[in-house]
Amino acid sequence: MTIDAKRLRHDLETLASFGADGDGGVSRPSFSIADGEARAWLRARCDEAGLSYHEDVAGNIFMRLDGTDPDAAAVWTGSHLDSVPNGGRLDGALGVIAGLEVVRSLAERGGSLTRPVEAVSFADEEGGYLGFLGSKAVAPGLSFDDIRGAVGRDGRRLISVMTEAGFAPERIHEAQIAPASVHAFVEMHIEQGVVLEDAGVDVGVVSSIVGVGRCAIEFKGRPDHAGTTPMHLRRDAMRGAAALLTQVGDLPGRVGAPNAVITCGRLDLHPDAYNIVPGRVWLGFDIRDQDRSAIEAIEAALIDLAQDAARPHDLEVMHHHESLTDPTPLDERIAKITREAADEVGASWRDMPSGAGHDAQVVAPVLPTGMVFVPSVDGRSHSPLEHTAWEDLATGTSVLYGVVEHLATTGLP
Repeated sequence: MTIDAKRLRHDLETLASFGADGDGGVSRPSFSIADGEARAWLRARCDEAGLSYHEDVAGNIFMRLDGTDPDAAAVWTGSHLDSVPNGGRLDGALGVIAGLEVVRSLAERGGSLTRPVEAVSFADEEGGYLGFLGSKAVAPGLSFDDIRGAVGRDGRRLISVMTEAGFAPERIHEAQIAPASVHAFVEMHIEQGVVLEDAGVDVGVVSSIVGVGRCAIEFKGRPDHAGTTPMHLRRDAMRGAAALLTQVGDLPGRVGAPNAVITCGRLDLHPDAYNIVPGRVWLGFDIRDQDRSAIEAIEAALIDLAQDAARPHDLEVMHHHESLTDPTPLDERIAKITREAADEVGASWRDMPSGAGHDAQVVAPVLPTGMVFVPSVDGRSHSPLEHTAWEDLATGTSVLYGVVEHLATTGLP
């Protein structure tokens, strides 16, 4: 028995229609109308396949095939349905649909699986409101206080959009699982880089996931009339921000971490008008490396640079530390099973770290966790140009099938 590649492609193409943009991209934030449509469609696919479908209070989805021992710890595979604004058709979606295809194919094969298998979709991985919301709710767990103040890109409160979508933010603590209830979790994902494509390799066996630090720098000056205020009298917050941004690219090398990356991905200014000198500019930064100390060093150096950039323009500087997700090693036992599954289907593989964050890194400290990568054409992701050859998607899903089957029958040593 193997997976149905045509069905896999059909489902990926159908899912991409929910939240489709005019240029081939997808905008499907969690708890949106498009997200609700995708959930209803997934439920129907589960009904057709004879799988049970369940959503928890946090908005996570579980599509289940029982094993011979319904009390045994389950094997999970999946990712997330939500996308970044105008994102690609595969990021997250591939892991959910590949997981569904694996569970469906195992059901069609018949025979006995000792452990139940569940295809999982975690809510709001991309941080439309609170990054990794669903996986954090599951393990290690969230309280209502943890999410009470979360506000999304759209300016709306997380607890409001969850309630409107039919979920129960005040009961989010109920989403937390007992670790012993899950035997292992395996996430399949596009690489989002060029390593596999450049090497001509079919599958990446992920050894670890990069750490991610997030912080903001806020410059405060004075709003003034853009036509009547002389240049030498301005306290222009944008000029401080611009001076900082010209130096950001050198920061990793400056602190001795040349492989680290830093991105200013969000910018907000006030009053935000052509004819007003900006009085406040807020810059959101994303810092990534395989070493926590490098992330911390870059953030500290960023603060120093911001203060230097503010001084000539008589600006105040505020630093807001938001989060630091540790670099995360994955389970070597699952990696070994993944290599063997690739060998069984004739797929080439290589061990590699992940430079992007994933739900896998959130649950890995609690659950035995592995990841399977497939190549990304030109390394493009978070873009309508995101693409992976259909043959590579089928190969990766076949490898995932072998991993999940092994975990559900033989299990981890």
